[in-house]
Amino acid sequence: MQQEGLPPRAVLDENTVLRSSCPIKYALEMVGDTWSLLIVRDIVYFGKKTFGEFRTSGEGIARNILSNRLARLVQQGILTRRPHPDDGRKDLYELTETGLDLIPILLAMAEWGATHFAESDAPPEWIQLVRSRRNEMTTLIRDTVRSGGAIFAGENSVVSRP
Repeated sequence: MQQEGLPPRAVLDENTVLRSSCPIKYALEMVGDTWSLLIVRDIVYFGKKTFGEFRTSGEGIARNILSNRLARLVQQGILTRRPHPDDGRKDLYELTETGLDLIPILLAMAEWGATHFAESDAPPEWIQLVRSRRNEMTTLIRDTVRSGGAIFAGENSVVSRP
């Protein structure tokens, strides 16, 4: 049942059966697989927006998996898809407001991963900034991504990286 004042639930795959009303279970059904979160990461952190750009990520996602996850994220209302204005053969994928709401989760996961994984490539000063100014950083990153920028990439980036 939809609670009053909340946005409508995003659409789950027609084959998905939620066995509980647990919000964590719901979130995991939406974005709990590795590839979905890495696609969102690539948009937020590196400004990737096209199928080809997502394919260049170091994790090496297969074309069929990438196609599936992009379609699913669009269906779920996490991403939008529109034709590329300069190249009609490409589509641009961007975060919706629902997708932008994943930013604090990505930041928390990055902080946790950097803390517990010695080989993390996350700059320590970046992790410290996220820890000490989480709300401010979340707002800044959200606004930057909403306007087409990213955390680490491009002239509108939040953080410069050598």
